[in-house]
Amino acid sequence: MIVYVRFNSSHGFPVELEGGASVAELKEEVGRVQGVEPEQLRVIFAGRELQSDSTLQGCDLPEQSTVHVVLPPAGPARRSEMVLQQRLGRGVECLTRLDLSASRLHTSSTGLAVILEDQQHSPDNSLTHTEPKPHSSFYVFCKSVCKAIQPGKLRVRCKTCKQGTLTLSRGPSCWDDVLLPDRIHGVCQSQECEGRQAEFYLKCASHPTCDEDTSVALDLIMPNVRAVPCIACTDIMSPVLVAQCPDRHVICLECFHMYCVTRLNERQFIHDPVVGYSLPCAAGCPDSLIKETHHFWVLGEEQYERYQRYAAEECVLVMGGVLCPAPGCGAGLLPEDDRRRLQCELVDGLGCGFVFCRDCKEEYHEGACRQQLTPATGITPQGYVVDEEAALRARWDQDSQQTIEETTRPCPRCKVPIEKNGGCMHMVCPRAQCKFEWCWLCRVEWNRECMGNHWFG
Repeated sequence: MIVYVRFNSSHGFPVELEGGASVAELKEEVGRVQGVEPEQLRVIFAGRELQSDSTLQGCDLPEQSTVHVVLPPAGPARRSEMVLQQRLGRGVECLTRLDLSASRLHTSSTGLAVILEDQQHSPDNSLTHTEPKPHSSFYVFCKSVCKAIQPGKLRVRCKTCKQGTLTLSRGPSCWDDVLLPDRIHGVCQSQECEGRQAEFYLKCASHPTCDEDTSVALDLIMPNVRAVPCIACTDIMSPVLVAQCPDRHVICLECFHMYCVTRLNERQFIHDPVVGYSLPCAAGCPDSLIKETHHFWVLGEEQYERYQRYAAEECVLVMGGVLCPAPGCGAGLLPEDDRRRLQCELVDGLGCGFVFCRDCKEEYHEGACRQQLTPATGITPQGYVVDEEAALRARWDQDSQQTIEETTRPCPRCKVPIEKNGGCMHMVCPRAQCKFEWCWLCRVEWNRECMGNHWFG
């Protein structure tokens, strides 16, 4: 096997060893190359010092892993500190076999957490939980190579020098230990660094990675180790996304992708001032917004860019701004006053120069705007709706009117006509003043019976 060695945080060089080689053999090879005694060297990988009598495979070093090899630090105080740290760190669990999913599964829920808890205490499964896990339960979206959600590998480095030469005083026990700063400390083994704080990060585990090739943790995605059915399709899939609602609803990634695309097409993502542009649990549970928006990389690169554009537009609108209505533009404008005449100024390649009316979004004009007719209120609706007058003018023949009647239905509350263009049966009125949630088939307020019987048709 090939191991990349960084000696005293220098540039790495490859060392080729037999598959069953020990850490002592690695030290001998590095000592020969660097001209130092092997007994002086210390090998550090993923927050732990590897003992000489251990094998590389037993330390869970994948092919082409990078290890740090350091000399003991200078000074008696640092050396005594290292000895103490070595004793404290002996019980640190290997990061490659760590499972933090339980910290996202409160046992007070009625979803996946309870199933895990019940089966963990079941006599039939008592032996299963004592066996070591083959790999960690981390998932990331690999943007550099795979362009997909992949298993991830957890690594740690010194927050001060950014080198993987830090040995941990304890391993992480929950996701907060990994995601929140300054929760876990250790000792940096680099001679020129006195760092004490650990910085965790993740990489894609499906291919070799460089130091800069890091990924964001998708902490809500985990292996479906207890075969919990998806809330949407009821199939048993793995991995799954577990919502942070009280019931911890489980949805497979395929249905989660469909849920995200449908809501994106309907522009029904929620703009939260803290979280950002996000979605709640697919079952509509309150207080369940996904806090790490990188989970929406499940949309794919093209759709994710569209998601980011919509998020930026929504932010402009929330701030009281206006989007340029010119075709192909859509630039965000933040007018300083309430004047009707607005111009999308061309600055640094952005904007188009279009001058338009703030009220009707048409080319600027003097006098009153041409009224857009809508049933019931006459208020210009937000979102994609059908203007009755325009529909009459645009028809080729009488069949066009029938098509309009078949493809649009009025909101049960405010009666604004809404077109359904694919997606699920869960409709949300696009009018900001209404936002009524209803079933396309039943034409009543959306409920769990609708969700169970015909969410996707």
